[in-house]
Amino acid sequence: MAVHHAGRPDLFKPDTRKYTDDELAQIIADDERPIFVAVEEDGAPGDVLGYAFCVYQQHKNSNILTDVRTLYIDDLCVDESARGKHVGTRLYEHVLAFARDEGFYNVTLNVWALNEPALHFYEHLGLVPQKYGMEAIL
Repeated sequence: MAVHHAGRPDLFKPDTRKYTDDELAQIIADDERPIFVAVEEDGAPGDVLGYAFCVYQQHKNSNILTDVRTLYIDDLCVDESARGKHVGTRLYEHVLAFARDEGFYNVTLNVWALNEPALHFYEHLGLVPQKYGMEAIL
């Protein structure tokens, strides 16, 4: 969250986490929010290198949207000490394989414009813009 606060302190609080402990417990218990975790092959069980939190999405009975099944990546994070070791790439590829195996139409995610390293990472993986969020600060 530090990169977000540094880039947009008007929107992001300093020194905080994305999820509270209660929110994490709810996410873990939700069968429509798969979680994928990367760990050291020969490390201790607590050696988490990164994770991807996902959400099933589908717009049933929408007046304008088709009802394709989307797997939305809500959060993909790699520990700073593991960056550059292709952990994020392997996590993303695992998410894609899961989505294909489960019959999803697409995989989507959001990335903040201020987070240029993440933007370049996702572009390198072949993701392309689906839509743009615009703002006017008043």
